[in-house]
Amino acid sequence: MLRHILTLLLLLLPAAAGAATLRYELSGLDGALLENARAWLGGAPDSVRERQNFVASARKRVADSLRALGYYEPQIDIEVERTEPRWTLRIAVRPGEPVRLRNIDLGVAGAASSDPAFDALLREPGFKRGDALHHGAYEALRSRLLTLAQQRGYFDAGFTHSQVAVDAAGGSADITLHLDSGVRYQFGELRFDDTRVSADMLDALSTFSNGDPYDQAELQAFQARLQRTGFFAAVVVEPLRDQAQSGRVPVAVSLHPAKRHSIDLGIGYSTDTEGRVSLTWRTPRINRAGHSQQTRLVFSQVNPSGRFNYKIPLGHPLDDLLYLWARVEENEFGDLDSQQRELGTRRELRTDNLVWGYSLRGLDESWNLLNNDNRNEYLLFGASLSNRDIRGSLLDPSGGLSQLYTMEYGNQDAGSDVDLLRFTALLRYVATPLPRHRLVARAEFGAADVQRGDRDDLAPSLSFFAGGNQSIRGFAYQSIGDEIEVQREDGSNKRLVVGGTRLAVLSLEYQYYLNDNWRGAIFTDGGDAFDAGDLDWHVGAGFGVHYLSPVGAIRIEIARDVIENDADWRLHLNIGAEF
Repeated sequence: MLRHILTLLLLLLPAAAGAATLRYELSGLDGALLENARAWLGGAPDSVRERQNFVASARKRVADSLRALGYYEPQIDIEVERTEPRWTLRIAVRPGEPVRLRNIDLGVAGAASSDPAFDALLREPGFKRGDALHHGAYEALRSRLLTLAQQRGYFDAGFTHSQVAVDAAGGSADITLHLDSGVRYQFGELRFDDTRVSADMLDALSTFSNGDPYDQAELQAFQARLQRTGFFAAVVVEPLRDQAQSGRVPVAVSLHPAKRHSIDLGIGYSTDTEGRVSLTWRTPRINRAGHSQQTRLVFSQVNPSGRFNYKIPLGHPLDDLLYLWARVEENEFGDLDSQQRELGTRRELRTDNLVWGYSLRGLDESWNLLNNDNRNEYLLFGASLSNRDIRGSLLDPSGGLSQLYTMEYGNQDAGSDVDLLRFTALLRYVATPLPRHRLVARAEFGAADVQRGDRDDLAPSLSFFAGGNQSIRGFAYQSIGDEIEVQREDGSNKRLVVGGTRLAVLSLEYQYYLNDNWRGAIFTDGGDAFDAGDLDWHVGAGFGVHYLSPVGAIRIEIARDVIENDADWRLHLNIGAEF
């Protein structure tokens, strides 16, 4: 029996040794004072030796925690209740009045004395005269000044005066902080360890020149540009400060090339296009000039397709690009089955958030209507303009506005079977007026002008349809459009959706964040795809729940036609951000 008891005691010893031997109570403090005191005291001790040290040092720890926030003359009363196995330590504090800032003397000498970045920092140092002395705020300013100096190229910067003079009896403190920046270094030569991309292209991507004032933000922008090309798996850009000569710092650029070829397999589903499997083959860099290609095959019951893209950098590898493409696709537009074959070229130019381009594409499209096979060829000259201003995360922006405008023109004297002028506009707007409350608005417009006798020769892909996840929810995908009535073999009538020459869609959605990962939504969409003069407004409304995943919002929504009383609810599934 005794042996069993000893065994049980031995088993319990580790648990007892790890148990807290003291608990403490802290009274008289709140807010930042309480939080800081607890941080300085730390966790409760779990051994007898640590308990003795904790009790002996408790008064000093609390006093130091208060002094850090400007309270230099607190009254601290300590009472210890030594009841085994766990003592109780009661700490009662009267912090008193804080020491307040009287004189603040901040200055920058050297080349940085005329640098606007330092002026801005010293205008908002984080404290002002009359504030309670906060040693953390003072140290934070010191750190920010030194960090800014390193970021702006003042590598020899140091403090000539750095002092906090405290008159505890008088309740005041003076801060003196002077930085001598020394000279500002400049960018030196760029040193690349990879020559598989042309030197002209790398120079075009650079955000600075030899001899420009050093700025770490420019290095980061340069690295981001190199990464955006897709040519490299990793990019490291670093200044070689120890090799600076005559005030110029060379910059080393390490480029780790991306895989020559990559193949991705994707599986997706939405209620518009149903299930699909995609296969994508990419060659991010074909030659030293930066050419690349992407070939994508999509296997889908609704719209199987294949597309080949070839990209050629022209004046700038990111901001001036020439695209060549070939495409074959089958699609269901309303009640029309369409087969498209296309060749095209487009030049795209970027300036800040603005993207504009011009294009030429040849489209060969065939479709069937009322057992009649139709086929037309189009040679379309196009132009586009887009702008996107996003605030916050790309996957879940807190605000922003995106605009896309396109125009295409075809003429029978220039290779098209139909004279055509086609225009589209798509606008999306996001705002977060209050925390957790988000508004999303969308507007889409389109017009296709053809000669009156050529209306039936307008291909389905050039007509307009509405309905579905990205259009008017509560209606089936592309189920809204101009309609014609036909007679079945049994003599009954049937209406077929054949699209329209005009499009107008408006959407407004309110979202509420339940937590960081989930939000609810209510919305209404309205519009029509119609021929000129035949507008018939359709309205859908509904609600849903969104899960904010790492690849964008997964939206599960149900909606219905609110005009037809007997309309059924429709389920809509989609993944992605608004922009």
